[in-house]
Amino acid sequence: MKVVVIGSGMSGLTAGAYLARAGHEVVVYEQFDAPGGVTATVHQEGFGWDIGPLLVEGFAPGDKGRIILEELGVSQRVPAVHEDRGLSMPKFALWKPKDYQGPYWRRERLKELFPSESQALNRYYQFYDQMIKLMGIARQAESARGLAGLWLKLQLWLAFQPVKGKAKWNGGQLMDYYFTSPELKTLFLGIVADFVTAPSEFPSLGVPSIHLETAFDKRIPTYPSTRSAQTAYTYILGGCQTLVDAVMGVVLENGGKLLTNTTVNRILIENGRATGVELADGHIEPADLVLASGGMQETFFDLVGRQHLSADFIKQIESNLLMESVLMVQLGIDFDPTRYQPAALCYYYNTHDLEGSVKRLRTGEYHEGKEGLLIYVPSLHSPSLAPSGKYAVTIYTVAPDTLAVGSWTSRREELADKLVAEAEKYIPGLREHTLTRLVLTPEDYRARTHLKHHSFGGVPPVMGNQPPAHKTPIAGLWFIGAQSESGGAVINVMTGAQKVARRILSSE
Repeated sequence: MKVVVIGSGMSGLTAGAYLARAGHEVVVYEQFDAPGGVTATVHQEGFGWDIGPLLVEGFAPGDKGRIILEELGVSQRVPAVHEDRGLSMPKFALWKPKDYQGPYWRRERLKELFPSESQALNRYYQFYDQMIKLMGIARQAESARGLAGLWLKLQLWLAFQPVKGKAKWNGGQLMDYYFTSPELKTLFLGIVADFVTAPSEFPSLGVPSIHLETAFDKRIPTYPSTRSAQTAYTYILGGCQTLVDAVMGVVLENGGKLLTNTTVNRILIENGRATGVELADGHIEPADLVLASGGMQETFFDLVGRQHLSADFIKQIESNLLMESVLMVQLGIDFDPTRYQPAALCYYYNTHDLEGSVKRLRTGEYHEGKEGLLIYVPSLHSPSLAPSGKYAVTIYTVAPDTLAVGSWTSRREELADKLVAEAEKYIPGLREHTLTRLVLTPEDYRARTHLKHHSFGGVPPVMGNQPPAHKTPIAGLWFIGAQSESGGAVINVMTGAQKVARRILSSE
């Protein structure tokens, strides 16, 4: 069977790898000059930086991403180290204690900081544990069959009952129910601003999953060593390009092809079925199946064409909100930043107005890093990403895809300077000690991802959003990637692609 894959991000490479290993003829087309999409690692003057995923879930032993790599036969090519991160607020910071103090040390530390909220913190962590139990059972039920599957479904129903009353709430309502302190509300829900999702748009039962305690202390027991749904977070050693190269290698080693600088202009449709693609140079590539990753509007409106879609499907595509983009400044510096930031990664939150932040981003108003940013030092876990005695540093923050005032081209260096200046409030001396600098704006990401609107994490977790399913209304056409039903994050797009490949292979 001939399979054309559009896009060489981790969804396209994963699906292509499974199908190539199964003996099918696979061709991957990538419009950019290098594979990997936003999972790539970029290099300049001896330094290296990831441009997308940083601390990732799913790649510890026994977890979903690691299982995929094992199935593809490349697990040994993708070493990872289990780590955690810090969190800084305007009035306090939370870093793991030197000596392990159990899985609830953050709760106890927050009680010291907010004594009037002690009972509220107890109640929230009770809810947190209920949700972790629920997610753990759901995870076991995914692969269970027969009587074991029925038993787990019963357990799932029972575990849902204590939280059922909150199921229709949004994240803002959940935080208001538990806390009065704006600081605590922001601490537990602040990361939704990274998704460009307002607290009033985010599902309440999802709050624990985006703020797992294991992200802040790697010593807390994780899945699968326990039945807990608390996953381990890891860094891919050598940068995420290691992951890209390993999975791409499976495609190539099994007779597949990957063609960069090759743009697909049209997906060919005959009698309601995808029959191949037309490239920018006019070449027609016939195929039995087409797997498209990338933007939903770019795929269905530009490559397929509205004339092949129903009115309801068009409405579904148009109704989905997208995330915004990021401004990322990569630095190579000549001093050790750990005197100021003890871990490789820390999120710095500087606003409690999450609703307003999201609204402003969507209208093109950029906060210049003043409302929050993160600082990441990848060379701490991967020394190969910097010359000896030097350090690679990433500074980034969410930013509008299109600025309301000026353009990213005209304001590129100005806004990069302002972001670094904000970062210097936490790590002084960055500008003075910069040896090299690489700036990536939303325009750069648009070019790399072939999107008209760069949505950094795909489709945001907004209640009511309904991204298209993997199996499309067009026979022979599958839609994968961060804007599909799998959602964003490396582990999600890879497991989504794995499921699609399995469905294709099981139907043969």
